[in-house]
Amino acid sequence: MKKVATYYVFSGANTALTKVDKPIPALNDGEILVGIRYTTLCGSDLHTYCGLRNEPCPTILGHEIVGVIEEISPSHGGLDAQGSSLHIGDLITWTVFSSDPNTGVYQSETPQKNDKLYKYGHRQITEQDSLHGGLATHIILRPHTCIRILSKDISLAVAATINCAVATSAGALRLADTVTGKNIHIAGIGLLGLVSIAMCRELGAKNIIASDINPARLAMAKSFGATHTINLREASDNTLFQDIAVDRFIDMSGSPDAMELGIDTLGLHGRAVLVGAVFNQRKTGIDAEKVIRKLLTIKGLHNYNYTDFSTAVDFIIDNWQKYPFESLIEREFPLEEVNAAIAYALAEKPIRAGLYIHTSTAQI
Repeated sequence: MKKVATYYVFSGANTALTKVDKPIPALNDGEILVGIRYTTLCGSDLHTYCGLRNEPCPTILGHEIVGVIEEISPSHGGLDAQGSSLHIGDLITWTVFSSDPNTGVYQSETPQKNDKLYKYGHRQITEQDSLHGGLATHIILRPHTCIRILSKDISLAVAATINCAVATSAGALRLADTVTGKNIHIAGIGLLGLVSIAMCRELGAKNIIASDINPARLAMAKSFGATHTINLREASDNTLFQDIAVDRFIDMSGSPDAMELGIDTLGLHGRAVLVGAVFNQRKTGIDAEKVIRKLLTIKGLHNYNYTDFSTAVDFIIDNWQKYPFESLIEREFPLEEVNAAIAYALAEKPIRAGLYIHTSTAQI
């Protein structure tokens, strides 16, 4: 008897996801079957649900996932990114994409921008290709997916965030260059911002300024290592930039106002990394004369590369209990209550809502 997977289908904006039960197909060459243990609802999932992002439909949303290996194709190399042997029962995380290095446009520095990229949680369901999103009991990992084995002691909720928010934050710090001994300004205190603050703290930043419009989020920033906070709705708070020369600005908010302020207040040789502006909005204005005279560098980041992914895994392994990461998953739901989870996330705007999967196989 074939094992059956359950998944929840997104067919259009602001419509309830529908349940589908389907036999799990035989694995193709190089594939791995994973029993999903936990999925968190990323902001991009919610943007898609609300129609602010377009994804091919029908689809299975969810890409912040952690799970346990249930089957490995005999033709798979059998190793994770560190060269450790993969076994049935291993708890693993993986890149949000599969990137074929044999394509003509492949670049090792930016594998996430490869031609014909396979992105989990962002694909259309077809008869031949369905188990590719996190709002499901199972997922099939395709060849050229970077995998890391995790300790079974780690919080599943925290581990689920590694392959999106944490890895993207690692990529932002890579582009920011040296943060040790520097003054850092991070705008947008969601999960990306909080992770970036903790990473800067661990890397020995001198001052870490967190800015947002939400006082509760700014209070969270302090618990993750921010030395100063700025409420962008309080003009008087901006006087802090007169006392601290900012060396690095990382924007996770996507707000044109925040980006304009952050770039404007950079000091000489300052660097800005823009991450959050992945949706339609007004154009961001930049004072070109200041960019030139201050010798500024401005970079954009979309997703992350393999180095960032491994940096993220190592960071969480070392620090998930040092900072209050578990508290950021503010409410959990069983998978079968996915529509209630989405409604909660949209109404309450938590850092993350989590979905756990009940299973009788490959217990961890």
